[in-house]
Amino acid sequence: MKENAASEVERMVVTRVFDAPRELVWKAWTEPKYVMQWWGPKDFTAPVCRMDFRVGGKSLFCMKTRDGQEFWNAIEYHEIVPLEKIVSSMYFSDAEGNKMEAEEVGIEHEAIDGAFDVTLFEDLGDGRTKLTQIGNEPMESARESGQLEGWNQILEKLADVVTGLVKTNG
Repeated sequence: MKENAASEVERMVVTRVFDAPRELVWKAWTEPKYVMQWWGPKDFTAPVCRMDFRVGGKSLFCMKTRDGQEFWNAIEYHEIVPLEKIVSSMYFSDAEGNKMEAEEVGIEHEAIDGAFDVTLFEDLGDGRTKLTQIGNEPMESARESGQLEGWNQILEKLADVVTGLVKTNG
């Protein structure tokens, strides 16, 4: 692959506008007790969420299916601009956070070499926030593998969490 291949391939991008201030969307995205409510697609639970949310920190998450199958992910944080941006790398892991290849957990995954995940939080005014998730996989393979659909389901679950925070804080 070329050195700048990450910029030549259309990366997976999902967006969602929330009727909530940016601070509440950020809180729902970065605090474990809230992340556990939305991590994973529809019909998945998140029984484990350990976060060391700082540059150089690492978080560990478990997604669990209805039949009890577990999928573990770890995230390493490379850049954090409070209330604005998170740059990270997410990978499949075991329950201790040790990196595993996607094939080892039975998932086809095509990442863009050298690309990180980027999450942007944009204050739209009037108490609304736009969240943009830019993945490290090509858009075409994300569509084919169901990852794009999964992320849309995750953001739907996140919307429910944010709505609850708005009611509690507003």
